[in-house]
Amino acid sequence: MNGAEVLDVGRDAIWLTIQLCAPVLIVGLVVGVGIGLLQALTQIQEATLVYAPKIVAIFVSLLIFLPLMGALMSAFMRQIAARIAAM
Repeated sequence: MNGAEVLDVGRDAIWLTIQLCAPVLIVGLVVGVGIGLLQALTQIQEATLVYAPKIVAIFVSLLIFLPLMGALMSAFMRQIAARIAAM
């Protein structure tokens, strides 16, 4: 395995990490901005109000996106196994 192949595997691993994290982070961001906007409109200045809806939204998004995450990780593992077998 030469340096180019190692960099290719590292790049694929970083891209996989971004693909796995992005849906959950985007949901958390949208819910946080929505609750912050609601707090600004209603002038409710409670700092802990954001946490409960955000936790529930992230949990639901994990349940929804879990099959996608599993498929992505499975495909990456197959790709790594195929590279190991080709050595």
